[in-house]
Amino acid sequence: MSIANFIPSVWAADILRALDTLLVYANPAIINSDYEGEISAAGDSVRINLLGDVTVKSYTRDTDIDTPEALTDAQLTLTVDQAKYFNFAVDDIDRRQAQGDLRAEAARRAAYGLRKVMDSFVAGLYTEIASTQFTGDDTTPIADFDSNSDRAYNKLVDLGTLLNNTDTPEDGRFVVIPPWYEGYLQKDPRFTSYGTNGNRDQLLNGTQAGENGLIGRAAGFDVYRSNQVPNTASAKYKIIAGHRSAWSRAQQILETEAYRPERRFADALKGLHVYGAKVVRPYNLACLVASDT
Repeated sequence: MSIANFIPSVWAADILRALDTLLVYANPAIINSDYEGEISAAGDSVRINLLGDVTVKSYTRDTDIDTPEALTDAQLTLTVDQAKYFNFAVDDIDRRQAQGDLRAEAARRAAYGLRKVMDSFVAGLYTEIASTQFTGDDTTPIADFDSNSDRAYNKLVDLGTLLNNTDTPEDGRFVVIPPWYEGYLQKDPRFTSYGTNGNRDQLLNGTQAGENGLIGRAAGFDVYRSNQVPNTASAKYKIIAGHRSAWSRAQQILETEAYRPERRFADALKGLHVYGAKVVRPYNLACLVASDT
């Protein structure tokens, strides 16, 4: 099937670009790639060794100390079990008649599609967060934001308290919220009146968020906005907060191959993307289950 819509008589010289949903969860500020290593094929795994705590004891002068304790460890396995591919062709006639580089634009869209799928996969790891680190649930989600103007900000404070209780590092904490939640935060002067000049400019003057969705700071968090926030069980949104050290991802584009299909006059491109992700410190994440109803 030819790409008739790309003929110049139908479209202007510039290719119309689809609006990109901001990709957040898979970026390095949110999740680490410390254990990525060398990935050669889908199904490979990354071994993660975690040391246990070292006991601290009281010292008594002129008294022998105890024999050295043996270190304990635990090993987690991050399995690279996700494999996605793309495969498209641009007909020679379409390529010659259209203004603009169709192949480059199609490759960009394919890469965006792969990133979006991985972003959703990482967001779905909220199910691995420790049960004690949730506020609200699918049965009784946090709701009534319209009648409680300060609830959106206050619930971020509650997430911070959950993380404080588990000694989660404070530097670099994040929270990812859906657009409707951002709307409630914008009505709270604690969010719009404090923080950096950039934060105020974004919130008061409508400045676009950066490519990674960062919109400002609130309650000790770098606040990110995303349309990929898990939304399950009839509009019960899973708002994840925490520190990047709590989970890890590993990914690689294994193959990208340009070729000429045997039975077509066309240029084609195919690629394979493999990845995996895992929560390694489930107490260093927290989740707010909220509903905009």
